[in-house]
Amino acid sequence: MKKQAWIYFVVALIFHQISFAQLKVSDNGRFLSQADGSPFFWMADTAWELTHRCNREEIIMYLDKRKEQGFNVIQTVALAELDGLNTPNKVGDKPLLDLDPAKPNSSYFEIIDFLLSEAESRGIYIALLPTWGDKVFKNSWGVGPEVFTPENARVFGEWIGNRYKDRQNIIWVIGGDRNPRDETDVSVWNAMAEGIVTACGGTDKALMTFHPQPKANGGSSTWFHQESWLDFNMHQTGHCNTEPVYERITHDYALLPIKPVLDGEPLYERHPLCFNALEKGYSTPEEIRRIMYQNVFAGGFGQTYGCHAVWQMYSPEKEPINGPLGPWYESLDLPVANQVKHLKDLMLSRPFYSRIPTPGLLGKTPADLVYAPIATGDREGSYYMVYLPRGEAVVLNREFLNSPDYTTWWYDPRSGVAMPGESMGNTSNWELSPPSSGTGQDWVLILDKKDAKWKAPGKL
Repeated sequence: MKKQAWIYFVVALIFHQISFAQLKVSDNGRFLSQADGSPFFWMADTAWELTHRCNREEIIMYLDKRKEQGFNVIQTVALAELDGLNTPNKVGDKPLLDLDPAKPNSSYFEIIDFLLSEAESRGIYIALLPTWGDKVFKNSWGVGPEVFTPENARVFGEWIGNRYKDRQNIIWVIGGDRNPRDETDVSVWNAMAEGIVTACGGTDKALMTFHPQPKANGGSSTWFHQESWLDFNMHQTGHCNTEPVYERITHDYALLPIKPVLDGEPLYERHPLCFNALEKGYSTPEEIRRIMYQNVFAGGFGQTYGCHAVWQMYSPEKEPINGPLGPWYESLDLPVANQVKHLKDLMLSRPFYSRIPTPGLLGKTPADLVYAPIATGDREGSYYMVYLPRGEAVVLNREFLNSPDYTTWWYDPRSGVAMPGESMGNTSNWELSPPSSGTGQDWVLILDKKDAKWKAPGKL
């Protein structure tokens, strides 16, 4: 029995190492891959203040819930946003000695060590921002203080990179809700990134991106697309509901060299719309889903979710930021937090690496780009998907599709349930209508080649 137990332990250890090796950019440059070559769909939650405001028991509770809900990435920050340099974490530690990035306080980072270990045991990656951007550029809403220079940014990058160079479940995110003001700021971020890369042993050892402020055309790509350390582009599309933000994904999808792109901070659930709750109210689940599906269908390799109470880890003893509607631990079960897995499962249930945006599938240009139907599909035409934000009828382009030889499905983003659709051959103009329509009645139309052997959409 002892020999069998030892063999089991070795096999389990090997399997764990293989199954949780570092992610990499896929061969075609559009997606992320796992070590065994299988696709990785980024489904992240935003928990910026997780290690600054939570203790170990709370971190475990949070990770257990997000694991159950299907999240596989958590976005958080080392030098946190909310007075992260002067307000200690729950253990009582501050991250820097004498506010000097060249003098990190190792004790402070033990809670981040803990987070990485607990996340890995649950199959979750940590997208770690070494610092929030206000430590470079305080701006009108930041606390700061501004402590980084190109010189100490490289020192700090090397220090934190060396501390976590052997962690397989870390994704590096430079920046932090700040766009560079000038070349000095660009130099700070480049130096920090290069310090991490040096400590980790090269760009192939440190998967990395940049988290910007909202920018109409181009997020991280505006300043860093040509940098060798930038593996994929990230946008922050902001917290309004009045723009077709998926166009920013389209912008970066067209850039050369080809790099993956996603929205790393969209409109959060229960967030004051445009930061004005009195006049505009709070975001609704259907708006969150619309942005997520439009971004992915436009070419995003995954999607980030956020909840307004959770990003700040708000609890009654903390000062609220922009009117959260309850404490973080009561906000973990909001509707979309339990629906994000349906998007991930849908995309992984069909050929992944060959997926491209397919705007030519739609037979007419929508009048309202914000609520526009949007299409994606296989490069070879073995399947197509159309997201319909309001459950409106969709007219398919005969010239693009060329044949009615498809099986149709209707997929419900609210429940993850797929139901067989009508036959395209029986429609005179290939106009198809989902089971319901109106606000909150979004649907995905799936077209599968009739000889395909796939399971129902969303079934893995």
